Amino acid sequence: MAVQHNCHISDARYAGNYTMCVYLLKMREFFRWEQAHGFTSALENEAVGKWLIEREKLWSDIEEHDYLHLDIDGSSFDPFNAQDINERLVDRGLVYSAGIGIKSKPHFFLGDLIRHDRLNGYEVYISSREHARDLTAPPAMSQGNTIYIRRESFKRMLWEKLEQWRWSKPKNAMATAIACYDFDGKLEQSLDDMTDHELESAILHEIGEIRAGQQLLGWEEMLSNIMFTQAEIMARAVRDHLADAISTLPVLLENGHHASIHFYIANLTNMRKHIFPSLIDAYNEWQTSHDFGKMNQMVSTSRQHWVNIANSMLEIFSEYGKNSPQYIEQLVESSHL
Repeated sequence: MAVQHNCHISDARYAGNYTMCVYLLKMREFFRWEQAHGFTSALENEAVGKWLIEREKLWSDIEEHDYLHLDIDGSSFDPFNAQDINERLVDRGLVYSAGIGIKSKPHFFLGDLIRHDRLNGYEVYISSREHARDLTAPPAMSQGNTIYIRRESFKRMLWEKLEQWRWSKPKNAMATAIACYDFDGKLEQSLDDMTDHELESAILHEIGEIRAGQQLLGWEEMLSNIMFTQAEIMARAVRDHLADAISTLPVLLENGHHASIHFYIANLTNMRKHIFPSLIDAYNEWQTSHDFGKMNQMVSTSRQHWVNIANSMLEIFSEYGKNSPQYIEQLVESSHL
């Protein structure tokens, strides 16, 4: 299949960007997906090892190959032309996505379409079973005003987070989120319920990403020039906070989605928590008072704050170009909220 072949080429070129530990974990889960093993199935180390050797040999053979065009109904499509490809696939119950992710890695996937919505000018595709994917499977991506949500990848991500928490069971926001479901008594049902709830949060975040991008002209150019620096990590954290202040958090707080709020806090990266400590303080206060007042206040205040910081980062990049990372780092470190 051309889509999976393109996935292999992308992996061949970019899998080396991971640390060895992360790489091996991702490969085990990729093996689990490809061989259709269930989440709780034990994997045989010998089988995984043999598959790993074969996969790395395949990558070595095709690393320099060009991405294949996709032939549909006698027409040939550039593999990154997801819009035109989907026009041919939607009526067949399929959805395709192609885009550039973190560290410029191309991502491709083909899956069964379970939902296709148009929401306030945004087109949303939600897939279920995936027929082709690469090593990294982003559960949510947006391109223009189109949002792709991959339910299978989302469910897999949630399972991995549940398993990670179970190692030591820390008393944190993830514990509180998990406690909103009956994972001990109804594992599969709870995992499905959590997946469906968090899919809606993911849609909200992607809408926020799109709206943030409309305000931050030149943002992608800046990111491509500060790649692999602390400034890139900071920039992504700032934009994520802006996206969530625009879309995700206002809706979660208004609707009182407690489980999703706990999960949201649990999944903040260390950098996001580092630059926005007052959000964690507001969350902790809500845990005690059961009043969203401070969280609402922080979300309202933060939106303009992150817009200002993001625009200042763009101004720094405009002035210093590739020499801007140190100045961006200084800006963010002096602008915690």
